[in-house]
Amino acid sequence: MDVYEEIILLRREGRSCALASIINTVGSIPGSSSAKMLVRDDGTIVGTIGGGAGELEVIAIAREVIKSEKPQTVSFNLTQRPGIDAGMVCGGSLDIFVEPIVPNPTLYIFGAGHTGLATYRIARSAGFDVVIVDEREAFANRERFPDAKGIVVAELDVAMLQLAPNPAAYVVSLTPGHLTDMRVLRWALGTPARYVGMMGSRRKVTGIFQELQKEGVTPERLADVHAPIGLEIGADNPEEIAISVVAELIACRRHCAAALSRRGLRPEPEENKPHKIA
Repeated sequence: MDVYEEIILLRREGRSCALASIINTVGSIPGSSSAKMLVRDDGTIVGTIGGGAGELEVIAIAREVIKSEKPQTVSFNLTQRPGIDAGMVCGGSLDIFVEPIVPNPTLYIFGAGHTGLATYRIARSAGFDVVIVDEREAFANRERFPDAKGIVVAELDVAMLQLAPNPAAYVVSLTPGHLTDMRVLRWALGTPARYVGMMGSRRKVTGIFQELQKEGVTPERLADVHAPIGLEIGADNPEEIAISVVAELIACRRHCAAALSRRGLRPEPEENKPHKIA
């Protein structure tokens, strides 16, 4: 199979991959000096850059590149690393450029109110595909969300049956009620979503966490929740709250320490109390 045909198929499926291309050679290598290898998100490959231990190393690096979404250049020098030669390098050296090919991450926004609308707009401009979920058709419609990847208008339990977040997905609960937020959080914690966040006061978050623990959700799982949601920037209106939320999404996507340190229940600064706006 041609690597470019496979890239098209993977993109249609919403899957990530990385393309490894030989960009420079010195001396003799097996095969073409412009060989390419596609590494899927599950580690399987299409094509080859010579085989052997060196190729296995490139596959491992490609999986890191998919996760980080940052390209890397890998160099192999037979004179410095003689043990790497298992068919990939016949002599001399070569450089391999490994580039990520990843779809836009999907953000599921529960709650199509003022903050949900503002978050949708900023997230779209930051490269997220957005799915809007709300029971209220007057709020969740194409007029308000013209570029949404999807709009689900249904009772929450029905809506959740239509959704299947993958490990690269983001879920945020911005609903106006405690019970709806708890339902969203309960469902989201049962998915492989990369990010789960919930808006609300510290008191609200504490109460919901306590109820979910009574249901059997472990403290370790709850520690992965970003709540109250958003980076602390003193947000004072829906637009500023949306900026703080999307900033946290980006920090998570880019593996920034700011996102990792914000997981779990955190004290609520005075300036974050407007997060109750829906």
